Amino acid sequence: MSVEQYLREVPKAELHVHLEGSIRPETMLELAKRNSVALPVQGVEELRQWFKYRDFEHFIQIFVTATRCLKTAEDYELIAYEYGETMARQNIRYAEVTFSPSTHRFLLNLPFDTFFSGLTRGRERARQDFGVEINWVFDIVRNNHQGSGVSPYADFTFQVAKEAMGDGVVALGLGGSEIGNPPELFARWFDQAREVGLHSTPHAGETVGPESIWGALKTLGAERIGHGVRAAEDERLLAYLAERQILLEVSPTSNICLGVYSDYAHHSLPKLLEAGIPITVNTDDPPLFNTTLNQEVELLHSAFELDLPTINEILLNGIRYSFLPDERKASLIEDFEREMQTLLERFLLAGR
Repeated sequence: MSVEQYLREVPKAELHVHLEGSIRPETMLELAKRNSVALPVQGVEELRQWFKYRDFEHFIQIFVTATRCLKTAEDYELIAYEYGETMARQNIRYAEVTFSPSTHRFLLNLPFDTFFSGLTRGRERARQDFGVEINWVFDIVRNNHQGSGVSPYADFTFQVAKEAMGDGVVALGLGGSEIGNPPELFARWFDQAREVGLHSTPHAGETVGPESIWGALKTLGAERIGHGVRAAEDERLLAYLAERQILLEVSPTSNICLGVYSDYAHHSLPKLLEAGIPITVNTDDPPLFNTTLNQEVELLHSAFELDLPTINEILLNGIRYSFLPDERKASLIEDFEREMQTLLERFLLAGR
């Protein structure tokens, strides 16, 4: 067994992936035909080429176009189910998947019941057919903030997240463009979310520096940070995150594509680990960045030169820092550790 095979077969969890950004090119084509949505290209191969990341404007164009292809509960069921299938192919046992309900309500004018009933059916079918678990992070889209603590988009996101807590919604997130939209503007909704028992996992420290992470910690009560890689620019912040063991949801390929770092050699991941900060690796928007979770995990070995025990600890963090109940966490950690040990024994017996 090679290192690469070990990393493909080892059990995994993913904590930072956007459902809308996980739609496959061929599925987007199917949905566009089904719902009479015009696409800028025709055919699966052309669409795959169009999906390849070029720049941020192009990324947003694909993300919005994919979202506009969704019209019915069956469409949402399909994309949730297919994400579950993708999980199973990569030995991803659990995922907390980000979804932006206000986009579907206000951009597409769809009732919440339409898209959430589809997501719920897709999630349940994936559990039955593939044995994978999916929970949801509903995120507020920063760009829609209207100032002075007023935002029907944020109001809607919080309300539906609260209503759906019994159906797999575990946290409130904060996505969209960081620039000009600091975390402090969204404190009111995160205060309300924590009061009703929702967890807090905002994006911060990706395109804006450490001040964004400080804001997420101090005003949003962040339990995890989406991205957070620019914490490396502030030694005091590194010490704070390490002392409190606040996990960073790191997406290396996304960071490279979006220009946060020029290449893996300049990425902050080694510095974060050296500081003692827990991390996971994630895909963010896998087809749009032409990656998979298996590839991101393999980068820990090939690009960052980490050994298998360290990589296993990073993979276990996906369960340790999930928002699952403690009993379920303990059960999954036991399962992961048992499978890791079995795979390691096979790896050593192969003389590697």
